[in-house]
Amino acid sequence: MKAVGIYGSPRKGGNTDALLDSALKGIQLKGGNIERVYVRDLKISGCRSCYGCEKTGICIVKDDMQEIYPLLDEADAVILASPIFFYGVTSQIKSLIDRGQAMWARKSLSRKNVKDGSINKRKGYLIAVGATKGKNLFECAKLVAKYFFDALDMSYEDALFFRGMESIDSAKQNPEALQHAHEFGKKLTLRVKG
Repeated sequence: MKAVGIYGSPRKGGNTDALLDSALKGIQLKGGNIERVYVRDLKISGCRSCYGCEKTGICIVKDDMQEIYPLLDEADAVILASPIFFYGVTSQIKSLIDRGQAMWARKSLSRKNVKDGSINKRKGYLIAVGATKGKNLFECAKLVAKYFFDALDMSYEDALFFRGMESIDSAKQNPEALQHAHEFGKKLTLRVKG
């Protein structure tokens, strides 16, 4: 089983990183292989809506996203992790998500030739962290993640949401949250393998 963890925080070593690290350790403990993608270190422009991918399913924009497409293609599971900024995912990770349009185009092109109704068994997961405790804090992030995973031909399986993490080290000072993320990774591995 191969999992890709996408770190969406612009800040290195904060809550999102700590929680995703813990989940990925759970995956490794169960024998899964992992790849880490730190979006903050990449140069990814937003989708240009140029329709360059519509005939081939390949994005024509040449930047660091070209290195990410193969990882997403090969993954059995993807964990998208982001802090919540104004009730949504960060702009850094949103650029990567928007560039998933090429994968949506490729999926649409391949479906035109498939009539057996087969369903892809690949799975997508979300970890989101917010400082406030608002009732609808994670709703926008959840919708964005669902449609991103759909573009990747993955099912949206599950999510972990953490409210009230205001300081940079809230997760590191919360062993229960880290353990919860670790168990999330272990269970994810069993679901994907099963």
